[in-house]
Amino acid sequence: MQKIWLSSPHMGGTEIDYIQEAFNSNWVAPLGPNVNGFESDLESYLGAPQQVAALSSGTAALHLGLILLGIQPGDFVICQSMTFSASANPIAYLGATPVFIDSESTTWNLCPVALEASIVDLTSKGTKPKAIIAVHLYGMPFQADEILAISEKYNIPVLEDSAEALGSIYKGKKCGTLGTIGILSFNGNKIITTSGGGALTTSNPALKEKAVFLATQARDAAPHYQHSEIGYNYRMSNICAGIGRGQMEVLDAHIALRRKAHQFYMDFFKDMADVEILHEPTADFYSNHWLSAIVLSSYEQREALRIAFETVNIETRPLWKPMHLQPVFENCPYYGEKVAEELFQKGLCLPSGSNLSDEDFERITNVLVTFFKK
Repeated sequence: MQKIWLSSPHMGGTEIDYIQEAFNSNWVAPLGPNVNGFESDLESYLGAPQQVAALSSGTAALHLGLILLGIQPGDFVICQSMTFSASANPIAYLGATPVFIDSESTTWNLCPVALEASIVDLTSKGTKPKAIIAVHLYGMPFQADEILAISEKYNIPVLEDSAEALGSIYKGKKCGTLGTIGILSFNGNKIITTSGGGALTTSNPALKEKAVFLATQARDAAPHYQHSEIGYNYRMSNICAGIGRGQMEVLDAHIALRRKAHQFYMDFFKDMADVEILHEPTADFYSNHWLSAIVLSSYEQREALRIAFETVNIETRPLWKPMHLQPVFENCPYYGEKVAEELFQKGLCLPSGSNLSDEDFERITNVLVTFFKK
């Protein structure tokens, strides 16, 4: 049987027009009309005064974001533990120390209680954290009021990881606009894709200008190649940006389809008390539901369901393994309880793509019905 993917790319049809225009005009470098246009499209979508720098990946955006926040070797940077490794790796790139924080059980995101406890404890030891990386997990906004209040109280900037949350909203504000700096990802499995790509967002024009400068090898204004700072090859290409321009035309439609998939799972599990599905806790939260995820009663049940799907060529995936459990970060500080650990043990991401067909949903339903009848 044809494979049903967890979240596969979904083209809208006009992407090829922008790509062809780039070829016709010979703009194939990491600058050009599509790059400018894609940034403008994103700025319009996120709303003023947000400014966007289109980059080669979300990881590049996180790396530059930390540089712009002044992170140096030896600094401590707080990071949500329940996330993909790309949220934490740039901390290590800079020689800083990640400090991992547990999730809260409502949105599965950064726990405000553990966050403040970590700041108080580390500050008492003379190692006040320099930044907070907060993630909108699977498109679900984090508890922004609480996190931003702590950020302001202790004067620690928030780097908002919205890699999975383009189109999600918290209290009327688009995710990617809530922190000092935000980042987006357009990897192949995201809500829209540029095949590979990302963006840095900020309301500070000077930060955008500096991000673009660093992303283009930090070349000084001179007729020859001169560099006074270390730079990076992080700018998005005009070809990839052309794909992004076409994808922006279908972004709202793709969000609607992801939310429709989520509603399908909500309806299926509504009478199952032993299955929890990640959903908006109040009307303050609006998720793009990039991935729909459930928590089952045990690790054994989670694995049995995953294998049942795998047997009929349907991709599912356990929730992110928390960063504080990863071998590469095993010696880093961790604050919190075991919420993230239990989510990882029992949680499963289900097929959520915007291009799932009625036949796909029928196959998914058959697996679920057969499994839970047992």
